[in-house]
Parts: sequence; C-alpha cells; structure tokens
Amino acid sequence: MSIIPNLFGGRRSNVFDPFSLDVWDPFEGFPFSTGHVPSSGGESSAIANTRVDWKETPAAHVFNVDLPGLKKEEVKVEVEDGRVLQISGERTKEQEQKDDRWHRVERSTGKFMRRFRLPENAKMDQVKAAMENGVLTVTVPKEEDKKPQVKSIQISA
Repeated sequence: MSIIPNLFGGRRSNVFDPFSLDVWDPFEGFPFSTGHVPSSGGESSAIANTRVDWKETPAAHVFNVDLPGLKKEEVKVEVEDGRVLQISGERTKEQEQKDDRWHRVERSTGKFMRRFRLPENAKMDQVKAAMENGVLTVTVPKEEDKKPQVKSIQISA
C-alpha cells in the first residue's frame, strides 16, 4: 500500500488504500502548475496543513481533523458515492483595514478538501460529526462482525 501521491494525474483506484482519494495537491497555487498567481503574498489557495487522524475502534471509524479558527458553519461533512467520506471547508482572509500594518502573515487561507474511501463495514447512513475547540470529530459506526454460523452435520454409519 503506497502513501506516495500520484504525481502524474488521475485517481488511484486501490479501494483498500485510505489515501487513494486524498485530493490535496501540494503544487496547487504555484504559478508554474496552474498559471495562477495568488493575489497577495500571504494568501494561499489551499490550507495545506489540514491534518486528519483516522483510527478504527471495535465500534467505529473515528476521524479527528484540526481546524483551528473555523466555525462549524464553515465546514461540510458529506458522504459521496455511498462509501466516500468528504470533509471540506474554507478559511477566509481577514479583512485589511486602511491603517493596518502587517508584520507577518503565516496563517493559511483558502479552501480544503479531504476524501476517504471507507471499508464495507462502515454504516454510512449513521455518520455523526461534532466540532469542539477547533477539532472536528467525525464518527462512522461499523457493522458488527458477523460470525459464521456453524451447523453440525450428523455422520451416518
């Protein structure tokens, strides 16, 4: 299973690779890749440092996303194509006042989107999301493991 992004375009189709639908483009916003020049030096076209932890417990898949400074109204959690969890949002640029004198601008602004293909045991119709202290927690319950039924067969003589 490779976690190296495909740099030559196209989607990887490995269903078992949780990073196969990760749409963050590390070159997005650079003049040589899109022909686009950001309007100011402090503005970027993607929040490149949107970090996501994905853990699997016996009962659920749990995603924790660091989104400091964002309100829950600025974040969307969606289920796409039945098994793809999509988390997206946008951090807007702070309005500049006429007499403001900026010394440093390091916080990213722009849109972000992360996508994860979930396994067959995920109950996509029961996804829950909560946001507290700049951390979005998305919980996707799992179906119980079905134990195979064993039926004894009587051996005749």
